[in-house]
Amino acid sequence: MRVGQFPRPGEKVQASEFIITSGGQAGNAAVAMARLGAVVTYIGALGDEQDDVANTIIKTFVQEKIDVSRALRVPGAKSSASLIMIDASGEKMIATRRNQGLSEAAPNDPEGAVAGADAAMLDNRYSNISLPICRAAKACGLPRVLDFDKPTPPDDPLFQNCSHVICSADAIREATGETELPAALKKLGVGFSGFLAVTNGPEGVYWLDNNAVRYMEAFKVEAVDTLGAGDTFHGAFAVRFVETHDVVESMRFAAAAAAIKCTRFGGLMGAATRAEVETFLKERS
Repeated sequence: MRVGQFPRPGEKVQASEFIITSGGQAGNAAVAMARLGAVVTYIGALGDEQDDVANTIIKTFVQEKIDVSRALRVPGAKSSASLIMIDASGEKMIATRRNQGLSEAAPNDPEGAVAGADAAMLDNRYSNISLPICRAAKACGLPRVLDFDKPTPPDDPLFQNCSHVICSADAIREATGETELPAALKKLGVGFSGFLAVTNGPEGVYWLDNNAVRYMEAFKVEAVDTLGAGDTFHGAFAVRFVETHDVVESMRFAAAAAAIKCTRFGGLMGAATRAEVETFLKERS
């Protein structure tokens, strides 16, 4: 729902818009990637055939031309569902019912899943799914881009097996105990050989370059809905990195895709097309 301001306890407010859509880290990234022209296969655990949430997710992905043939429908399970309010500034308030029965599912044939792929886009909420796919992708020499949204220690196997890790500000602060993002990056980067960055919404992105902290500003836009912006950044980064193998160019492209998303209400349904991102960048060249 879109509201002018969030309700206080016991208060009612009027909503100007209401939609039902799919979401989640991997889901948002998948839609962003598909709209940017990538051929995308979604591999994730979902509720069973009687789960309306899972059925909505599958329907949404099919409409976006995402291959869902490797999605796992777990008998007796239910997918996560969230109630979300977006205020006039684009800020979000979320209540989530976490999945029931999905945390033990494992992907079928991880090696076959990555065969012919150019990259794996992963999140760390479901390492039972992500880690086998990550290891199979690593064996093939593919880029493994991780959405580090769940605080985990530096020795976490999924973190260590990914080639490109982009953290949320909240997750890296909690994982390292460091308040300042440059310090958090350096601490998490100890013993990690891949690319490491942290996004901070409208404040831009920091990354490590030979243990030096670099910074890139975010594009300035009028935010309407920030839901899914970070996921869009991850997906767009993966797409552009496959094309260029240039992390700075990929972050700039990802920042543009995320900025466009923030100007539109509707979560992942506000993801930009390739033409829209290219026009946005050309206008700000």
